[in-house]
Amino acid sequence: MTAMERPVVLATGGTGGHVFPAEALAGELEARGVAFTLVTDSRGRQWQGALGHRPIHYIRSASPTGSVVRRLTAIFSLGLGLLDAWRVLGRIGPSAVVGFGGYASVPTMVAARLRRLPAMLHEQNAVLGKANRMVLGGAARVATSFARVRHLENDGRARLTGNPVREAVRALRASPYRAPSSGRTIDLLVFGGSQGAASFSQVVPETLAALPAAERARLRVVQQCRPEDLERVRARYAEAGIPAELAPFFADLPQRLAGAHLVIGRAGASTVSELATIGRPSILIPYPYAADDHQTANARAFEAAGGCIVIPHAEFSVPTLERALQALLMAPQRLADMAAAAHAAGRPDAAARLADLVQEVIANKLLPSGAAA
Repeated sequence: MTAMERPVVLATGGTGGHVFPAEALAGELEARGVAFTLVTDSRGRQWQGALGHRPIHYIRSASPTGSVVRRLTAIFSLGLGLLDAWRVLGRIGPSAVVGFGGYASVPTMVAARLRRLPAMLHEQNAVLGKANRMVLGGAARVATSFARVRHLENDGRARLTGNPVREAVRALRASPYRAPSSGRTIDLLVFGGSQGAASFSQVVPETLAALPAAERARLRVVQQCRPEDLERVRARYAEAGIPAELAPFFADLPQRLAGAHLVIGRAGASTVSELATIGRPSILIPYPYAADDHQTANARAFEAAGGCIVIPHAEFSVPTLERALQALLMAPQRLADMAAAAHAAGRPDAAARLADLVQEVIANKLLPSGAAA
């Protein structure tokens, strides 16, 4: 069996930010006739789509955070996971191993280095994650989603591929953006994570209610809220006379993005990539407790490209948001310019670029500098 015929191992953590790009790469590899398999922890049992119908190998892992006891327990679990991964890679004999971050990927990436296997990483954020930093020494290439990534400065292994997004998002790449002209309805989309952000449910409705009556009359809001906030937020919008559709989760979020004139949201890697792919202007409030404050780095990079306005979480208040909204709602050309800048920053071919890099690593049997084959 040649290197190209052996499967590619995808090693990833269990959160959506890691899973989405792994799933996108899986679909691209499958379209090219390249076999792959997944190595992860027990959370991988929930996955469907391109990942779900392939063999999944489960290893032990844990996050070494929290109390001293929790950290020691996690380190022991990661050690057991390394033994699991060593055996799995020995049975599979992969052509390459691709890590997507998350502590569940660490044992597999360490085992790949010990077995002298060609390996690479994908980093979704503008800051190299802690798990990826732990295994960076074993990577021959690092695919990045941003042109500049903290902890990868001047690293010759870095290659800009972009962050793959869902097919439902890529399909909307050509959706035109039409800025709202004077007197026309303004569609505002607000979301802050899988079940909405508590601060968004407080600040956004109060800000919109504080706008002049003429501006409130133009608004139409779609907002993701926590279940416990729904009735309170609904009542506030009704009191302000603002039509609002509220839910804890929107299954058709890509279509909602495409239909929005302005988005208010967090700055996770997937959110920024989807805004860029479709090309929609946004006000981003980075989640302040994200590891290494990576959401702020993501948002600032997108702001530098012209695609968004950033409001730090500590400054997220009714007066601050009202000033930002007034500046945009009264300037449709600025909204159009931001949409164009966001669109220009999009990389809808990210999955293809990532697959190209994987095949380069396989074809050239690339190992990290100093490693012997």
